[in-house]
Amino acid sequence: MSGETNLGPVVGEQNHVMKLLAHDLRWRLVEELVLTDRRVHELGERANQAQNLVSYHLAKLRRAGVRRSSADARDVYYSLDLDGLRFALEQSIKVIHPGLKLAELQITRDTFAPNRPTRVLFLCTHNSARSQLAEAILRHQASGMVDVASGGSDPQEVHPFVFRTLRELGVGGEGLRSKDLSIFADETFDYVITLCDIVREVSPTFPGEPEHLHWSLADPVAAARSPRAAEVAFGQAADELTTRIHYLLPALIKRAEA
Repeated sequence: MSGETNLGPVVGEQNHVMKLLAHDLRWRLVEELVLTDRRVHELGERANQAQNLVSYHLAKLRRAGVRRSSADARDVYYSLDLDGLRFALEQSIKVIHPGLKLAELQITRDTFAPNRPTRVLFLCTHNSARSQLAEAILRHQASGMVDVASGGSDPQEVHPFVFRTLRELGVGGEGLRSKDLSIFADETFDYVITLCDIVREVSPTFPGEPEHLHWSLADPVAAARSPRAAEVAFGQAADELTTRIHYLLPALIKRAEA
């Protein structure tokens, strides 16, 4: 999955994204993709619309940041490039008034409710790369105020490039180790986030009705055929996770306040 945006032409057509989102079904599809990736038939079921109609509008929404991913070659998932959408919306807002801009949420230790920490579990197949990066990045971005863990359906040793990539980001990787997801079977989480298409299919049910999200990310280990290739692949995975987690935090805060 590329972190690149395909919204460049929007700068010359600043109100185009507003027109796209003004359509009821397209607005609904964007709402469904804000936090989680979904397959086209899932979007159709949730919007109560025919799959071919949903596919048509998803193609239109490429200008609003909707992307396709088949990271694990299992199925095609649709995701939302939130940085790209934000950029397009900001360009549209500037047409109305150059002084208008979208507000940025500032995360501090006081942002989260102090009575109970929000709990998040990241899962991927081997718990060797994607979920380890996600665990460390979320812990860092939330200033330690989120109880975060990771596990895998077939755990293997944490890849050395996880620690190298985190160091380059200035993120601590202390305590990261590979774990079988079964050790969390009786624990309660607010969010369970699967990071590969395979583990989504085998993820167990957790108590407490956590919100299940899916982020379809390519496995950087699979692309690590050389040190240079590993550096690029792990960097791309970390960048994608950093962005997604940045936009996840407001949802975590809202749930903590409920």
